[in-house]
Amino acid sequence: MFVDEVDIHVTAGHGGAGSLSFRREKFVPRGGPDGGDGGGGGSVVIVATDTKNTLIDFRFHPEFEAKRGGHGQGANKTGQTAYDLEIPVPVGTLVFEKDPESGDVTPMADLTEEGQRVLVAKGGRGGRGNARFVSSTNRAPRRTEPGEDGEERFIRLQLKLIADAGLIGFPNAGKSTLISRISAARPKIADYPFTTLFPNLGVVTLTDDRSFVVADVPGLIEGAHAGRGLGDTFLRHIERTKVLVHLVDVSGASGRDPVHDFDTILDELRLFDAKVAAKPQIVAATKMDAVDDPERVAALERHVRDRGLPFYRISAVAGTGLDELLEAMWRQIAAVRAVPVPAA
Repeated sequence: MFVDEVDIHVTAGHGGAGSLSFRREKFVPRGGPDGGDGGGGGSVVIVATDTKNTLIDFRFHPEFEAKRGGHGQGANKTGQTAYDLEIPVPVGTLVFEKDPESGDVTPMADLTEEGQRVLVAKGGRGGRGNARFVSSTNRAPRRTEPGEDGEERFIRLQLKLIADAGLIGFPNAGKSTLISRISAARPKIADYPFTTLFPNLGVVTLTDDRSFVVADVPGLIEGAHAGRGLGDTFLRHIERTKVLVHLVDVSGASGRDPVHDFDTILDELRLFDAKVAAKPQIVAATKMDAVDDPERVAALERHVRDRGLPFYRISAVAGTGLDELLEAMWRQIAAVRAVPVPAA
């Protein structure tokens, strides 16, 4: 199960209480106060890790509480400081503080690299023991402090996958079949809409030690930016991609016009985020093995090339045109990465 947005509740540890203690030692008539300070409570820290790729764990475990600090003791012994509670999340997670009353969220961090950390709740300070309150006028203070409360926050976690290329298009445009052919990803494939209900990631390996990550984004339809179909839930997963690969079904099985499909998806991207729509794009006519009207393909190619976009004809089932498409994807990705592209 893929989960990309959750709300959690975190509580940092309370500080330990200061100690009320007086030194009692043989042959020392005036021992004096020796109560130690309490230890600090543990903080709550969110850490990005490559070992996770979904937020599903938080769906069933939304409460997190760090340990409290140890209480102070006599002989000026300070209580033990509690360890911080580290919460691992996938790389690509955005962290927000959520107002429990209004529901408004405030950005705290964008964890885009392995090991990146953000402190979301600070542990309480330990209270002072009575040895801290000795003065010239009060040689035997009986005053201590309780530990401070740890911070308590409501946090929203939102995952945006980090991939080099994002496959977009209408449901059943061939995205799942393509990613299964070019990588080790094995998404569900069936002859009905919305078989892909969550994004899939795959690693594409080319010659000369070249590789990139591709994401199969669930099918978009008209009105997706406003929540229609699977809505904009998955549109955010292409915000981080370097290149968009727009797959258009030209087989005629859908009964739709490929040119209209192409323009519809572009409109959805623009309405969702103009920056996403401005990303480098490659267009691939899919299911070429099942084309019943070549003019449909030619019309789409003219329409796409008039917009200055590269156009490829592929069949993921038959395996035709895939090498050319992958090399084109790599050239676009390498240009964005500013990596030199080897000569053909």
